[in-house]
Amino acid sequence: MMSKVYIFFADGFEDIEGLTVVDLMRRAGIDIQTVSIKETKEIRTSHGIDLLTDRTFGECDFSDADMLVIPGGMPGTKYLEEYKPLTELLTDFYQNGGKVAAICAAPGIFERLGFLKGRNATSYPSVMEQLKSARTSLEPVVVDGNVTTSRGLGTAIDFSLSLIGQLEGSAKAEEIAESVVYVRA
Repeated sequence: MMSKVYIFFADGFEDIEGLTVVDLMRRAGIDIQTVSIKETKEIRTSHGIDLLTDRTFGECDFSDADMLVIPGGMPGTKYLEEYKPLTELLTDFYQNGGKVAAICAAPGIFERLGFLKGRNATSYPSVMEQLKSARTSLEPVVVDGNVTTSRGLGTAIDFSLSLIGQLEGSAKAEEIAESVVYVRA
């Protein structure tokens, strides 16, 4: 059965961090849905690109989710954290063992929701000091149990491939890496 993933977008999310996940997951055959936290599907990225999401938050029930993903970027991360239905969904999903993932500034949301207590985690450098309950790392991607964190735009491919590997296996992640000519430095 195909994995089901939801990624949440607010105005001001970081373009590459969000869309790399969507692109690579779709190449892997994963059903990833882009979800606007606004009343409409129209979103403007942090670099002024206008796009339409697949759905609005209110159009989803999320009961079929295998993973929930939060991109970084400002002010998008702030808007995502301020949207109470999303933080309630994340908390319930996480507490029931669901896989949650965040990149760049978004791991700060996980810290404030209590997901990182005693866990290994990473984030964008200026957010790292906010991760007070975590054991922080400079690794590009950190997976600890059902929580995945990553550093930023420069780690978006590694982040995406890690998520694909968790859902579909390392062979599928490697296949996608090769298909996009991803060369690890």
